[in-house]
Amino acid sequence: MSTPPVQFPVTWAPRRTRAVLLPVCVLLVALFSAMAVLLPENWQLNDRIMMIASGVLFAGVGLMLARPRVSADAEGVTVVNFVRRRRLAWAEIVRVNFRQGDPWATLDLADGTSLAAVGIQSGVGKDQAIANARALRDLVEHHAQI
Repeated sequence: MSTPPVQFPVTWAPRRTRAVLLPVCVLLVALFSAMAVLLPENWQLNDRIMMIASGVLFAGVGLMLARPRVSADAEGVTVVNFVRRRRLAWAEIVRVNFRQGDPWATLDLADGTSLAAVGIQSGVGKDQAIANARALRDLVEHHAQI
């Protein structure tokens, strides 16, 4: 059995996106909470609660946008997109696609469907995204030979 092209476990994620979104989410909750406290006295308690809830809702959307990642280990790949998480065995992945103009990589699966792998995206830089997609492709090809 040959050794894989990279050391397991490996995770690909848009780190700069997370580095921006996480502090923004904290700032949104703090800002909306401060606004709720500083509202004029004629605003009622339910208005203040809704102001804080709005901040939490916006932060929740930001956290969803920060979720995407693709993780690989010896048993397979875990794809975490905005809302869903899916675990795939190596045998389930037929091919990794990242064509010019695609916003993120897609995985062609053995059941004939495809799955977006948003954790490998061009938003982090085209060259880095291509290198990440190639690394995942090499892992898929390596496990197809085993």
